[in-house]
Amino acid sequence: MKKNVGTFDALMRITCGLTGVAWGTAKMVKHPFRSFPLVVTFAAAMKVAEGVTRFCPMLAMLNMSSERFLEPANEPRIQTHDQELNPKQTGDVERREG
Repeated sequence: MKKNVGTFDALMRITCGLTGVAWGTAKMVKHPFRSFPLVVTFAAAMKVAEGVTRFCPMLAMLNMSSERFLEPANEPRIQTHDQELNPKQTGDVERREG
């Protein structure tokens, strides 16, 4: 099994999954014969398992991965004020005649 779930995505799946398991379990204690809390508990338990193993069958079926969503870009997206004032960093050197 190749990992196709990123670290942040795995943490979110575990957190939301445990919340869903807790909610479903609490609802099943009050109303044991209702089916919706049982379905939510099983779906949330699957999300916890996906987060722990870092493998999602749906992402594998779609040939996708969420491992590279939060990687920093090679170049900065926004040009800072210092870069605008210092043309030597950008390679545009202007000669001023006085």
